[in-house]
Amino acid sequence: MPVLRAAALFVLAGLAEIGGGYLVWLWLRNGCSAWLGLAGGAVLVAYGVIPTLQRFPHFGRVYAAYGGVFVVLSLLWGWGVDGVRPDRWDALGSVVCLAGVALILYGPRAAGG
Repeated sequence: MPVLRAAALFVLAGLAEIGGGYLVWLWLRNGCSAWLGLAGGAVLVAYGVIPTLQRFPHFGRVYAAYGGVFVVLSLLWGWGVDGVRPDRWDALGSVVCLAGVALILYGPRAAGG
């Protein structure tokens, strides 16, 4: 279950970061209400909190691993919201990113590493 918990927190953080950024985008780039921008800011604050719930002890590794998840979620967001379907290179890059996430979080390490 630790793997599922970590994955769920990464997905939740990604949705908060991308969703919050999207709301700010709508406000500043599309002329939508400033309330959307304010809501986006609040969601981005939540994004800052969510990764702290991970049980991995090292900040840098958590954020490095999250970066790989963010890449995949961004492509999926673009597909679902903007209608830009990922191509085979996007899919291959996503697989590489997720492999990197697995190595960063679960690769064998020497004691204390």
